[in-house]
Amino acid sequence: MLKRIIGTGCALALYLAAPLLGELGVSGSVALAQEESEAEQVETRRVPSMSEATFKKLSEAQEAIDAKDLATAKQVLTGMLDRRDRMNGNEIGQVYNMLGFLYFSEENYGAAIDAYRNVIAQGEDIPAGLEVTTLYTLAQLSFVNEQYQQALDYMETWITKANNPGADPYIFMCQVYYQMDDYPSATRQCERGISVAQERGVETKEQWWALLNFLYYEQENWPKVLETLEVLVKRFPKADYWRRLAGIHGQIGNDQESLWSYEAADVGGFLERQSDFTNYAGLLMQQEVPFRAARVLERGLEKEVVERTDRNLQSLGQAWQLAQEVDKAIPVFLEAAKLSDEGKIYERLASLYLDDDQFQNCVEAANGALQKGGLRAPQNMYVIRGMCQYNMDDMTAARESFVECRTVSRREDDDPNRRICQQWITHIDREVERDEQLRRASI
Repeated sequence: MLKRIIGTGCALALYLAAPLLGELGVSGSVALAQEESEAEQVETRRVPSMSEATFKKLSEAQEAIDAKDLATAKQVLTGMLDRRDRMNGNEIGQVYNMLGFLYFSEENYGAAIDAYRNVIAQGEDIPAGLEVTTLYTLAQLSFVNEQYQQALDYMETWITKANNPGADPYIFMCQVYYQMDDYPSATRQCERGISVAQERGVETKEQWWALLNFLYYEQENWPKVLETLEVLVKRFPKADYWRRLAGIHGQIGNDQESLWSYEAADVGGFLERQSDFTNYAGLLMQQEVPFRAARVLERGLEKEVVERTDRNLQSLGQAWQLAQEVDKAIPVFLEAAKLSDEGKIYERLASLYLDDDQFQNCVEAANGALQKGGLRAPQNMYVIRGMCQYNMDDMTAARESFVECRTVSRREDDDPNRRICQQWITHIDREVERDEQLRRASI
């Protein structure tokens, strides 16, 4: 089956023209209409004339086609071929040409290919224009029939006969090579097609640039990937192109350029996904502008593009904390901590409360951290809880916290924390003893 061309929106375009009766006979075929408008006329050639009897039969078939009576049209045409010894090459070619169209209309591509081959088989007896359009038609039908090498062979012959072809044939060959997994050849054809269009002053299409960008990406040609993405974001600005541009810059280590891409996308209103806001904020954090990072995440949350998960809220809290906006960081961390399955966010929150002299809240956060668990070093949490309890003059509770800290530190072979906790225990015991002595002295 035909492979889907990822991210390009490219598709095979068969340019169909119904058989038309001309003054000199039937000249219709599956034709490349756009190519006819772009290329110079194919040189004329002298061909055998068409008899009145043949013309009448072809007219009869044409009338049946116009009436959508394809069965009758086919019967007329096959009947003519039964008497082909009475017709010249031009007449035979015109009959097969119309049959090819009929088979194509029935999606019988194999039979259509056979019919069009019989058109070409008439050689110099058919008009040069018919030969050229039929070759292109055969290439396209071969493509649809997944006969890719055959499609290329027809195209190579077509190029030798078509005068000054435009861009579309090269783009078509690019698609054929893509289906064959020959990305270097596909790239050359796509580049050639775009070049021809530019030389002629013809507008290049978004799908061409997207296809070329994809081919460069598959070959890891990052400079060219970036070059084509620059074209896409300038000429066909879309969120996906900005997203890719920022992503490729980040992939190759151009973090500053990646940030600029997100900034431009933000100005253009192209931040649409959660990842757009989180990646943008992450780059701002890397560049040490946490306040802007926090505003970006906050905007995403307000738009309900960014989900209020513990991870996203923790990122917002960290940004506010690094921006020295502790009053904004604390409620965000508290919401994140309640959503999290582990106690790590409560651990951070406890430290913030300690630094902000909110000792009761500090104790509650520390308890939450220890209760949820998942801490890398729970002994640290006992230290913080004990310090907050000490500052609340709750010496009994503080001592219990430091005793727990000492126990856990011993179990974890954490001598530094064990010594710290022992020092606190000794200090608290001395404080309690001193207070007791003062109490007795005052009696």
